Amino acid sequence: MDTVKTATQFDPTADLILYEGDCLALLPQIPDRFVKLVVTSPPYNLGKPYETRLDMDEYVAQQRKVITECVRVLDGRGSLCWQVGNYVEDGEIIPLDIVLYPVFASRGLHLRNRIVWHFGHGLHASRRFSGRYEVILWFTKGHDYTFNLDDVRVPQKYPTKKHFKGPRRGELSGNPLGKNPSDVWEIPNVKANHVEKTIHPCQFPVELIERLVLALTDAGDWVLDPFMGVGTTAIAALMHDRKAIGAEIMPEYVQIARERLAQAERGALRIRPMERSVYDPDMPGASLPPQVVRLGPTPVQGRLFEPRASYDAEDEQE
Repeated sequence: MDTVKTATQFDPTADLILYEGDCLALLPQIPDRFVKLVVTSPPYNLGKPYETRLDMDEYVAQQRKVITECVRVLDGRGSLCWQVGNYVEDGEIIPLDIVLYPVFASRGLHLRNRIVWHFGHGLHASRRFSGRYEVILWFTKGHDYTFNLDDVRVPQKYPTKKHFKGPRRGELSGNPLGKNPSDVWEIPNVKANHVEKTIHPCQFPVELIERLVLALTDAGDWVLDPFMGVGTTAIAALMHDRKAIGAEIMPEYVQIARERLAQAERGALRIRPMERSVYDPDMPGASLPPQVVRLGPTPVQGRLFEPRASYDAEDEQE
């Protein structure tokens, strides 16, 4: 796309639909099976500026309404990724992925992975171990679903390792395109010194959503975020030639999302590159430059692997 066609109401001809208001007002406008991926981080019921703290039963009932609509608009080969942490009350934690799982299961979804997002920084605890992870529940609507593993492979830990016996003795044992990134992802969270930081207190890093977008959608597919925040999902989708739709109830977040998307259109938005290691032991104090992205059909520069015509795939079975 040379320019991003944007809309503030549902418009299937747009590249980006950014609705200012409650997602439950937007979702009924979306046709059945319209989106390939739903990816979001809903309110955690912690009393942040964008939410009202509710009784847990009320919170689950509210989430159930949104989830039901998200399942309706999800393509038969699509995926739903719900990223949550813990609800905390009087020092006791309640894992929201456990609380919400029955809602997804009752809608006929199939859990493919419980992805652990690990990060190194956060609040410090004194009466329990400090929390340093959150969870992404990846569900599919059916058993035939889009999964582009080659697009999100990461470098082999031992790239020169070879088979030492058998008919393939002496050949490289790992997939030349890299290894499966597994279900534990170490990605820095967006804190004060993060290049992507805005005023949002619980902001997604772009690279977290990039991996989901690349793996679970194809070019031209629609990606939905019912709690859009400051537009990170839209950025990750548009920079890889997908389309994005979402709602955000906080006007100041909508404005920031628009500003970030405008920066991306003119090639001025700074993000942390998806392929960058969290820590380089050879450069322990190094401050590496951010990546500057431009929206469009060309994949972002700096990808780990160039496409190859063919290769002998390693056995990867469940």
